[in-house]
Amino acid sequence: MKVILNKDLAPLGEEGDVKDVAKGYARNYLFPRGIALPYNERTIKLFESRQGEIEARKIQKRSDAAGIKEKLESLSLEITMPAGANGKLYGAVTSQTIADELVKQGFQIERKRIDLPGSHFKNVGKYKVTVKLYESAAAEVTVSVLGQEIKTETRTAAPARPPRRRRDFREESGGSQASSEQTPQKEEAGAVPASAETSAPEAPAAEAVSTES
Repeated sequence: MKVILNKDLAPLGEEGDVKDVAKGYARNYLFPRGIALPYNERTIKLFESRQGEIEARKIQKRSDAAGIKEKLESLSLEITMPAGANGKLYGAVTSQTIADELVKQGFQIERKRIDLPGSHFKNVGKYKVTVKLYESAAAEVTVSVLGQEIKTETRTAAPARPPRRRRDFREESGGSQASSEQTPQKEEAGAVPASAETSAPEAPAAEAVSTES
């Protein structure tokens, strides 16, 4: 579906451009927000009458882009990230990281306009980043990625406790049986030890009484 852009919309185009878009995108997004108008005779005539002011705005945009380009190329960004001793970052520097840093310097640049070699940086060092401005205008920004080593406290590990010895039930049973075997059994009540037994003297036989007279 052909539409005429009524406003700038990156990356689709800018005011006055004729674009082919999906019908749903035009009806549900572009038309309700006034970003585009249907391409027909009425809108063509409307934009022809506005051609002078549209061109004047483009000239102003080119001038603004040239000024921003000069400022960006005189800028040197420094970004500090946690890194190891070998210079490898624990995170990564992305286009969003640089966009956030540019905001601190007073530049409102969309992250999708920032082009990083390899899409991100994973090591400390000095890099060149391209920032797309307007039409063919682009700035080359120097970015220095610095590493911040993370210090960790070394704690002395407590000595390991010796494993607790588990007593074997069989050892306990055997031990108590052995001790019972070594312990002399108690004498039965009233029993006379064999060593103390003595032979009692037999009683003399009774004398016979004679019945003879």
